Amino acid sequence: MGADVPRASAGVGQLRGTRSFPAAAREAVSDAQLRRNVGAATATIQAKRAEVVDELPDWAQLRAAGAAIKDDVLAHLDQYLVQLETEVTARGGTVHWARDAVEANRIAVDLVRRAGSSEVVKVKSMATQEIGLNDALSSAGITPWETDLAELIVQLGHDTPSHILVPAIHRNRAEIRDIFRREMPGVDPELTDGPAALAEAARRYLRQKFLTADVAISGANFAVAETGTLVVVESEGNGRMCVTLPRMLITVMGLEKLVPRWRDLEVFLQLLPRSSTGERMNPYTSMWTGSTEGQEFHLILLDNGRTATLADPRGREALRCIRCSACLNVCPVYTRTGGHAYGSVYPGPIGAVLSPQLTGVAANASLPFASSLCGACYEVCPVAIDIPTMLVHLRSEAVDSARRRLPSPERSLMAAAAWTMADPERWTRALRAIRLGRLAARRRALPPPLSAWVAARDLPEPPQETFRDWWAREGRR
Repeated sequence: MGADVPRASAGVGQLRGTRSFPAAAREAVSDAQLRRNVGAATATIQAKRAEVVDELPDWAQLRAAGAAIKDDVLAHLDQYLVQLETEVTARGGTVHWARDAVEANRIAVDLVRRAGSSEVVKVKSMATQEIGLNDALSSAGITPWETDLAELIVQLGHDTPSHILVPAIHRNRAEIRDIFRREMPGVDPELTDGPAALAEAARRYLRQKFLTADVAISGANFAVAETGTLVVVESEGNGRMCVTLPRMLITVMGLEKLVPRWRDLEVFLQLLPRSSTGERMNPYTSMWTGSTEGQEFHLILLDNGRTATLADPRGREALRCIRCSACLNVCPVYTRTGGHAYGSVYPGPIGAVLSPQLTGVAANASLPFASSLCGACYEVCPVAIDIPTMLVHLRSEAVDSARRRLPSPERSLMAAAAWTMADPERWTRALRAIRLGRLAARRRALPPPLSAWVAARDLPEPPQETFRDWWAREGRR
């Protein structure tokens, strides 16, 4: 992003943490149980994905088609958004435009209050997590009930999500059982940690919520501009209950979730389930167009930094993302630190590029460095987002942003090195002086700020003799 690119609004929601990634990651990697939980889960999902992807001989063509469709959306976003609004409105729905998280939350809270409801049921939604809608609802005296099993675990555990697809991936079954025993009213005190038992306990707990809630809030995996149709894909059936039973449905959707035509869904309904859950198709795919009989529909279109991202020709590719989480499951950094270290609801490689762009790079300057640049994320991305190249671009932006604010010790050190190397005599004297540092190097003891560098890296021991000295002696022979 250059200086002429608009920056994201201050009301960005839950897209940045209170600590830098290195500080948070250092704590996370010391948690052996966390590493075991995340490592086992991601390895299982990786294996399932690889199996179902290998079944399709045209996977590369599907991937290219998905990327091309999303690029077309980004190139003509203004037209498709107006078309979507027209179609939704023509079918009885109401479209609201939200500049940032603050405005989106205000619209949602006002709608729930207008419905006279003191509680809502929610379909799993990254957009509502992004804006911190649950906190906004609770502050307004409205109780949100997460109905996705993993989101329910996070909510009852007074926790935060750590994965795009599996928010409670950092918990094992025994921990989930303990949370249910502690937090779920009326649960069997002898509840076991078997998957069927845990799912049944959640089902019983949520059943009455589905039947009595007047308002539901969802996200959207896709919206079809051609017809005004919203699409949610899920695995448990809770989403179907939410979008059909309450008398008011509110959908919060990022601007980029559009596809132009109905037939484009054919591509994404193959790409998404295989990349996310390792399934050939989603067990539940819910679609609705405008208001239905007995239900009022509202669509909140969320910007929250997306137009700022769109304005960056080297960064807008991140808006292709369909939130499958495949990049998280193969990332050697994510699988060792888990998602909380990123400080954003978007962790892993895609979070390392998307969060800084939505907030402005300076607000999330450490995230572009949360990668080994191994390229595994690009290889598995179903819409071919070149995350490694974007990370390098954002690292440059982070360095430039820091340079504009204050000179760093690293910058001062590089300036001193440049001055030294600019003169042959100064450089020769410096090389000879390095030999005095042999003892310090052997002991890995250097003064600040160099001490921070060697704390995480091997420091080679300087040679006893410089090449210049060797050449001066041996070159005459």
